Amino acid sequence: MAFSSSISPCYSSKFSSKSLNRQNYFKAVKGKKIATFNNTHPFSRLQSSPFPNSKWERGELLKFRIRAAVTSEEYLLDGATENIQLPRGDIWSVHKFGGTCVGNSERIRNVADVIIQDQSEGKLVVVSAMSKVTDMMYDLINKAQSRDESYLTALDAVLEKHKLTAIDLLDGDELASFLSHIHHDVNNLKSMLRAIYIAGHATESFTDFVAGHGELWSAQLLASVVRMSGVECEWMDTREVLVVNPTSSNQVDPDYLKSGERLEKWYSKNPSMTIIATGFIASTPQDIPTTLKRDGSDFSAAIMGALFKARQVTIWTDVDGVYSADPRKVSEAVILKTLSYQEAWEMSYFGANVLHPRTIVPVMQYDIPIVIKNIFNLAAPGTMICRSTDNELEDGQTSVFPVKGFATIDKLALVNVEGTGMAGVPGTASDIFDAVKNVGANVIMISQASSEHSVCFAVPEKEVKVVADVLESRFGQALSSGRLSQISVIHGCSILAAVGQRMASTSGVSATFFSALAKANINIRAIAQGCSEFNVTVVVKQEECVRALRAVHSRFYLSRTSIAVGIVGPGLIGGTLLEQLKDQSAVLKEKFNIDLRVMGITGKRSMLLSDSGIDLSKWKELLSEKGEMADLNKFVQHVSENYFIPNSVLVDCTADSHIASHYYDWLQRGIHVVTPNKKANSGPLDQYLKLRDLQRQSYTHYFYEATVGAGLPIISTLRGLLETGDKILRIEGIFSGTLSYIFNNFAGTKAFSQVVKEAKEAGYTEPDPRDDLSGTDVARKVIILARESGLDPELSDIPVQSLVPEPLRATASAEDFLLDLPKFDQELSEQRQEAEDEGEVLRYVGVVDIVNGKGAVELRRYNKEHPFAQLSGSDNIIAFTTERYCKQPLIVRGPGAGAEVTAGGVFSDILRLASYLGAPS
Repeated sequence: MAFSSSISPCYSSKFSSKSLNRQNYFKAVKGKKIATFNNTHPFSRLQSSPFPNSKWERGELLKFRIRAAVTSEEYLLDGATENIQLPRGDIWSVHKFGGTCVGNSERIRNVADVIIQDQSEGKLVVVSAMSKVTDMMYDLINKAQSRDESYLTALDAVLEKHKLTAIDLLDGDELASFLSHIHHDVNNLKSMLRAIYIAGHATESFTDFVAGHGELWSAQLLASVVRMSGVECEWMDTREVLVVNPTSSNQVDPDYLKSGERLEKWYSKNPSMTIIATGFIASTPQDIPTTLKRDGSDFSAAIMGALFKARQVTIWTDVDGVYSADPRKVSEAVILKTLSYQEAWEMSYFGANVLHPRTIVPVMQYDIPIVIKNIFNLAAPGTMICRSTDNELEDGQTSVFPVKGFATIDKLALVNVEGTGMAGVPGTASDIFDAVKNVGANVIMISQASSEHSVCFAVPEKEVKVVADVLESRFGQALSSGRLSQISVIHGCSILAAVGQRMASTSGVSATFFSALAKANINIRAIAQGCSEFNVTVVVKQEECVRALRAVHSRFYLSRTSIAVGIVGPGLIGGTLLEQLKDQSAVLKEKFNIDLRVMGITGKRSMLLSDSGIDLSKWKELLSEKGEMADLNKFVQHVSENYFIPNSVLVDCTADSHIASHYYDWLQRGIHVVTPNKKANSGPLDQYLKLRDLQRQSYTHYFYEATVGAGLPIISTLRGLLETGDKILRIEGIFSGTLSYIFNNFAGTKAFSQVVKEAKEAGYTEPDPRDDLSGTDVARKVIILARESGLDPELSDIPVQSLVPEPLRATASAEDFLLDLPKFDQELSEQRQEAEDEGEVLRYVGVVDIVNGKGAVELRRYNKEHPFAQLSGSDNIIAFTTERYCKQPLIVRGPGAGAEVTAGGVFSDILRLASYLGAPS
């Protein structure tokens, strides 16, 4: 382009050949302003120079003075075009820094470093207000319209915060310029706030104008810091560029055409390859200041990314990326390396801290990826949100997770409209939601029965009353006539959503999802699934939401199956179990993804509770030093209502019938039960049947393998036979490890009382040996096996031969009993001798005769070749005679007494519970 000018040589150090070499800097005159471009700028790569090449090549000093008329909207270049066009495309990267990223001077320096180190040719940086400043600005408005004069003091605090930050970051002309600007802005704000104070009201445009100043100041601060580091940059007030149209839903729609035009105009006046732009703020088509509403800075970045057609938009925050679930609720949540636009959209809609759904829309049309990164952990790779392919890759392999993540929304209520008059009547649903729309309520989720008999939908709890009232009014006639049966509200609800693009192409996702909830004993109030199958959504009770979230996350991600464990009775068996748990906990976590956390231990007098898990290496000391008075109800509530662990189990290691009487209530509350306590299954028949019915009808588990045979698989073997169609004829066995030891050693010339004394000293008997010798313990095991086999006996139906002499049954103490027992040795010695004379031995056995429907506990004689005669130590042996195993019974044999094996049996049941809850097998 041609223009009138005169160039005359003059010599000045300011315009050296070095500064004018086009391989280093290209300068254009903007009025009286010099715009500088480094050698990465497209202008530096022009094919022809506006100055004679010979002079550049000779390196002569060219000094010039340009006299020309330049308008405010033109760049006049000697031999260049009139307008400087914005270069768009992959040369640009867009960064967005939130309030926490620029919360203080040190963090602003860190942000500047990130910008400087980015090797992109063009960098557009969108910045939020400093942390808490936007809240402070809204507080100014609230104070002013409340006629609270302290708004002046509050404004001074905002000014001081920025002044101190500027003084720490800047110096020289940059500091003076910034302070001049902020003082000017604050004076304007004082005038506006004064007007609001007088009127007692702030319009939306006044509010938006005041609130947006935080972004103006942080953008100017950051631009100054970047310039001081030697990088040329401009700062952009996006109110000059972004044009948005307010909508009726408290949102705004960007006008991309007008915004693009304004961006070109802005860039022609402010050409730079590093631009610091304000987030959150924009203007209406009438040039009235406004904001982009919720998560406006993220939205700004996405819009600018689309306008620049950038290579990538990076959202810098204070987390390492997008998690598979809220890490505050699910400690095992993992960082997702990639998300599709649709997945991110769905997760953010359902409350996940990803991005506002509208943030994703601008970049989708240009396939611009969004990367979520942590400004405080630059090494973390972050999460990339982009258009995914069918064969999505993670770590070079196809993703194995059909569900990418889980999100929740709390504080909701369900509104249910139902009635036979709705079926087949066009427009009923439209009438319902028109009424809801008219009161401005936000419908989060909708579920309709296919019969059209009912429609239910979720709304925020704070809006449900007005929704219910308007529906009652709108459908009053239908309700009175019976066409609608009810409009009901269910309070205290939460939404749990599973999101994943591969859900649509993977069979069984919903089945797995609902199975995980069922096994965690979570009741579902409503279900919704879109035809795209990007999400499955359920409504649950709010108090169960975290437990539900952890249960489904664990099932899909195979994270640690966490179980809150409560130990009742830390005696010999309970204490041994705690030691076993301590020794195996690390292995279970590492190899099997099972996290067993003992949240409570209670004895008769004291209990120990923990919110995160008891340190089992010193549980005895902790129980002694920090234990509180035992309270079974408080104990159960603490273990079962720990919302950070989805599953809970109470392990009853006592022999207490009172504790056993609580099993039904525990199971009904969704608490699993594991126990070696025989009292529940051998107690009153009606209570036993009630307990088993509840167990069969629910997903709450009740395991009691250790009630018979300690750690031996007696119950499971019996169930396996029955479930595979075998018919049990007879069960006979030596069920007491104590009595097995006694009769295995009752040989030769040893007296019966002497063997009993040795057994007690070896720890094989109860503190009072009469508890073993009475046969009641064996009778309870016979009752349990008989009931498992389909019989319905009471304990009183089983004849029991007691080995406690009649005169000693009322003896005051165990010591007195042992002192008097030798007086009665003769009878058993004679029985032993008679058996030996006939090649037999004495064994104390329990018998379940299924064919004749009876049982017995008695001392019997067996041939020395019989398996029962060949036991040693405290072994148990049980023989199952069935239709399949008729000629030769199925034998189960092994240690049947002792704390180690009994605790091992209980431990095995706990691990079985974990496998039922979804742990890998």
